[in-house]
Amino acid sequence: MSTPDNETTSAPGPTGAVTPHNPDPAPPVTAVGPLGDTRDTHPRAHCAIDTDGRITFRLPTGTAPRPRLLLRLRPQKGRPETTPHLLDLEPDRADGHRQAVLEPDPVLDEGRWDLYLLPEPGAERRRLRPGLRDLRTLVDGHLCEHPSPVTVRIPYVTKDGFLALRAWRRTAHAEARAIGIEGGALTVTARLHGAELHKDATVRLRLRGTGTVRALRPRADDGKGFSFTAGPGDLTADGGGAGRIWDVFVRPTTDASPIRVARLLDDVADRKHVHVYPAIEADGSAFRPYYTVDNDLAIEVT
Repeated sequence: MSTPDNETTSAPGPTGAVTPHNPDPAPPVTAVGPLGDTRDTHPRAHCAIDTDGRITFRLPTGTAPRPRLLLRLRPQKGRPETTPHLLDLEPDRADGHRQAVLEPDPVLDEGRWDLYLLPEPGAERRRLRPGLRDLRTLVDGHLCEHPSPVTVRIPYVTKDGFLALRAWRRTAHAEARAIGIEGGALTVTARLHGAELHKDATVRLRLRGTGTVRALRPRADDGKGFSFTAGPGDLTADGGGAGRIWDVFVRPTTDASPIRVARLLDDVADRKHVHVYPAIEADGSAFRPYYTVDNDLAIEVT
């Protein structure tokens, strides 16, 4: 499930209940000097991802004897608390830096994970500022085959300047590759990960908040790649009028569960305001593709 352009909720994660979308926590804490100057007191962490999805964090920890890195899933209403992940910060360099490694397993629950330094057991946790983020291995992630379950983790910077981790976990995933707008129609090219496309596959456009579904026949490139075209008749007829949102799925075969079409496999944690597409005007309406707050593909009709 995804939400319209003015959305204030985030979709359930491989997740269940719709909850208030709050990607950014409270403003940072600062210390005030004797002359009224403020300085940031939060430690700074560097991170890098390798080709296997392993994330290495490196940060200064002072003289703390047993520092640890805490990853905590941001609370969501209606969803039980997820157990935080604690990583030991091992000595790394003579300059006082230590490193913690987040292995590909265990798989993180879908959502936004905030990062903290725990200087020692029982000490107050401290939010982390971002240092260098080496995400080069994620840029071409769409070129690799991803088995089921499809998992994605992207370090990013919140709007108020803290380091966080965006995670997705889906049984299967359809990665949107190219979106073309031509001749009053919308053409989407995508590729399946964690599933195979069969001859009876269909693309499903689901009108949000209703039981209305449009079934389109995809054009298969191979066992995983496909494309489809949606025109005004697919998006406005039979109750799909102005002010509606269509969510995009693919069903690999007749008896399979629908798979969300999204764009997750690169280094962009929040795509909604990064990839912006023009509207197509046809038959008295305008429709525009966009990515939701969860990077899922949707089509808005106005």
